[in-house]
Amino acid sequence: MAFDDDLLAELDELGGDDQMDVAEGGANTVADIAALGEASGAGGIDEEHEALIGRIASSAASIHAIATLGRSSELRALLDDVARSQQTPVADRMVVGRAEDDPDYRLVLRANEMSARIAGEALVTHRFLVDHYRARFPELETLVRNPLEYARTVKAIGASADISKVELGSVLPNATQMVVALTGSTSSGRLLGADEQRRVDEAADYLLDLSRATHSIVGFIETRMPLIAPNLTAVIGGAAAAKLIVEAGGLTALSKIPSCNIQVLGKTQHAQTGFASLTVKKHAGIVFHSDAVRAVPEDFRDKMVRKISAKCALAARVDAQSSARDGALGRRFRAELDAQVEKLLEAAPVNAVKPLPIPDEGPKRRRGGRKARRAKEPFTATELQRQRDRLQFGTAQEEVVIMDEMEGAGMLGHAVGRVRATQMNNRAKAKVAKKYEKYLKAPRSVAAAAGTASLAFTPAQGFELISPQTEDAHKSKRAKTSHGSSYFASNTPFLGRRDG
Repeated sequence: MAFDDDLLAELDELGGDDQMDVAEGGANTVADIAALGEASGAGGIDEEHEALIGRIASSAASIHAIATLGRSSELRALLDDVARSQQTPVADRMVVGRAEDDPDYRLVLRANEMSARIAGEALVTHRFLVDHYRARFPELETLVRNPLEYARTVKAIGASADISKVELGSVLPNATQMVVALTGSTSSGRLLGADEQRRVDEAADYLLDLSRATHSIVGFIETRMPLIAPNLTAVIGGAAAAKLIVEAGGLTALSKIPSCNIQVLGKTQHAQTGFASLTVKKHAGIVFHSDAVRAVPEDFRDKMVRKISAKCALAARVDAQSSARDGALGRRFRAELDAQVEKLLEAAPVNAVKPLPIPDEGPKRRRGGRKARRAKEPFTATELQRQRDRLQFGTAQEEVVIMDEMEGAGMLGHAVGRVRATQMNNRAKAKVAKKYEKYLKAPRSVAAAAGTASLAFTPAQGFELISPQTEDAHKSKRAKTSHGSSYFASNTPFLGRRDG
């Protein structure tokens, strides 16, 4: 008996350890799911998170063994509190004291925390659904990327053998519906068994239940946003502000996110279905789909997304510090944004057509003076140039070829009388100083005149200096001896002979 009692005690201890290990494993799973929800809200799902989602989704054969939040009393109590709080009109609510002491604020914080856990369970549930439905339609996960649309498509198909005959008009857009129908008709999947189909339906129903709970929480936050984050609500609106807070995981978490990341919060990943992707926005998040951005023409939406995201970051930090509870700062930010929108939308200024100025037909002022006249003298037209430029009517002018170009001679050679020399302007001549005039007027000496000589060029000796008196003597001697006879006459003496 003693041996049996000892054995039973040891078995109880071992069983207690197993139960503790199961409890610890469940707690770790809940913490991991909450971390996944926070990461998905901040847009930070990476390869490590993807591996964690796959590990959690493949850890059990039923979705209820993994995700327990949808059937928990905590979620039901939260939804009941939200329903009771929504029965009180917003106009009758007033925040007295700190916002943290208001019951609705604490309820909103609980709702934000619960929304993060719901987002984590939604990720795990979607992966579980994809893994178990891949045997039936493996191409569906690449065609329908949205988890809710995927779950609705799975519920619509059900156990149908021919996917092309399933009506998906109320579930998917027309383009995606056509692609799913064509791909399903040639899919390599197989029909699921009864147990497999039951697990798939449970996962799809659970994912849709989580979506409805999230919708209730977001609707409650929208009605309480003017009390919780008045400045952020004034900037972007209650619905968009609630979605930003839910995506970021709370107002404090949103205040820590920079504006460049706020503009991509809540972006969706589109499937590559083969259609044109020119109209698909790559970084279209909650801010892009808000009413404040949709009211702006499409050409200016990207610019307004950056501006509104910057103002949302400032407003979230002000609301997180419980400053400007009346929302005056947020209204000022919104007024600045509206002014910038008006500035962007105003028409460009019309350039007025200026008339030409009145022409000045009077005589122009020209530079005069001795220097100006002297500078113009080399460029004055001569009489020959004037005659070349004149034309005689009824008479063809002569043409000459100069450097392969034909030029007209005008009236050159046809003018009557002599060609008049260029008239020099005596006023433009250089003047001599009075002290040097006596040297110019002094008479030349006879000696200087007597020594005058001329330079001649002869074929025999080249340049030759000849005295004018000697040349005159030779000419007179030739005239005396010639007497009209020729140079080779017999009586002509030798002119180069010297006497004595």
